[in-house]
Amino acid sequence: MDTYLKTERLALRRFTADDADLLIELDSDPAVMRYLSGGAATAPDVVRESHLPFILAGYERWQGELGLFAAYETVGDAFIGWFCLRPEPDGPRDEAELGYRLRQAAWGKGYATEGSRALLAKGFTELGVRKVWAATMALNSGSRHVMEKAGMTFAHTLPTPPDMQMVEGAELGGVQFEITKEQWEQQ
Repeated sequence: MDTYLKTERLALRRFTADDADLLIELDSDPAVMRYLSGGAATAPDVVRESHLPFILAGYERWQGELGLFAAYETVGDAFIGWFCLRPEPDGPRDEAELGYRLRQAAWGKGYATEGSRALLAKGFTELGVRKVWAATMALNSGSRHVMEKAGMTFAHTLPTPPDMQMVEGAELGGVQFEITKEQWEQQ
């Protein structure tokens, strides 16, 4: 495995063209997709023909430094999901989104916080990132808690996108959390 980032319990690597089944399995769990699609699975052809090619193209766009990365436990090498640190496709490179999607078996173990903190450190110390933001549905208290534990603070509310109106809590909208390099350095 070509490791992008390693923590005490996690190893992150770039996805490859052979990883579609990992993403399909992850996105087929209704609990994982609860606040993304209302629990509906992502169609396998969408993963293979759209999502995975977009992920792989991101490595070229950002010279392999930013993007979406497969996450594995360092003990046992089990795939647990993914983390991302990447700009908007047409956004400034020094403003990146932090994200994570983990299998249920990995929930409640602190992996989301551990991976998020490590990505923030890498972004701010090695990759020239100036600001990081993360967003979730307002009702998703688990994801909000991870953002707070990673040192991010609430920035503003977000409207629910039209394609997410079926998601539980859609009427409450979303929230965005942020942290700047300066704020991170002061922690």
